Amino acid sequence: MDNDAIGNAYDDVRNDSSETSWAVFKFEDNALVVGGTGADFDEFQSHFEDSERVFGFLRVMSGDELSKRAKFVLVTWCGSSVKPLQRAKMSTDKTEIKRIVQSFAVEIQTNELDDLSEDTIKATVAKAGGANYGTGSGD
Repeated sequence: MDNDAIGNAYDDVRNDSSETSWAVFKFEDNALVVGGTGADFDEFQSHFEDSERVFGFLRVMSGDELSKRAKFVLVTWCGSSVKPLQRAKMSTDKTEIKRIVQSFAVEIQTNELDDLSEDTIKATVAKAGGANYGTGSGD
């Protein structure tokens, strides 16, 4: 695992002054490396394919018009075409990634792209965050 690069990408997503809102970590041969970072959600979503094992880390703005705040999501993706032996290794791989990616509000484990739509992720974060006390007006 490329600890330094993964740690730097994680820190960049968490940095309030950075435009980077996501990072993905993929396997190249047997090594977990940074597969990409960016700010465009569609690009983030494009990294999750049926034949791959991927970890994603994502910044989501949550709250109501009175209180906006960044929340973080860890995604564990194991595509439906991943071989059984590689699938079985995901739990130990997730333990390793969590040594670096330690702070997140929501964890999503899936192999369905519908679970990784922007609206679904935002709704999951909002649900995990509890009540919103806004006025019902404004953005």
